[in-house]
Amino acid sequence: MTITAAQIRGARGLLNWSQADLSDRTGISATSIGSIENGSTSPRESTIANIRATFEYGGIEFVGLDGAKLRSGDVRVFTGRNGLISFYDTIYETLRTSENKDIVVSNVNERDFVRWLGDYAQTHITRMESIKGLNFRILIRENDDYMPGDTYAEYRRLPKDLFASVPFYAFGEKLAIMLFENEPTVIVLNYPAISAAYRIQFQDMWARATKF
Repeated sequence: MTITAAQIRGARGLLNWSQADLSDRTGISATSIGSIENGSTSPRESTIANIRATFEYGGIEFVGLDGAKLRSGDVRVFTGRNGLISFYDTIYETLRTSENKDIVVSNVNERDFVRWLGDYAQTHITRMESIKGLNFRILIRENDDYMPGDTYAEYRRLPKDLFASVPFYAFGEKLAIMLFENEPTVIVLNYPAISAAYRIQFQDMWARATKF
């Protein structure tokens, strides 16, 4: 299903994305995006489909032939590389605008994240370093020494018998369950009680984990 130039401009405005931001997420040049938005070029259907999917991963719902709005709901699913990037954008925006800057992450193999994020991993690291008052704790497996976020996060190692294959990520009042199979899948639940329950579980594992 196609979307109009006005919907593209409107969706960018809702997400506070520049044309360069949309370019980074789609792989389409900022010049081409500008030409699409001002109507000076007729893009391929595959190009529009790419742009639409990127916005939908970012939380946009397109309405009719000329509308765009932020999607509401308590559960969101992000898939693929674009979905993973949008998930990390959600983390950053949540932390940037929230008073609660306590983040806990468990059962992590950081190589999975960096492999799928590619160059965007450094973008995320840089902006996380800029957040003041961040309390970020990450549990990795024993004998793992890959810690790309050690400039803004504290790492500890879990014994292998406590380490699970499915990471979880609690930030703000949200909880994310993450799967890395054929492609990343991130299920984000906006249920404070669930997030709080996982944080209690994390505290127990954190106390058992080995400090560096």
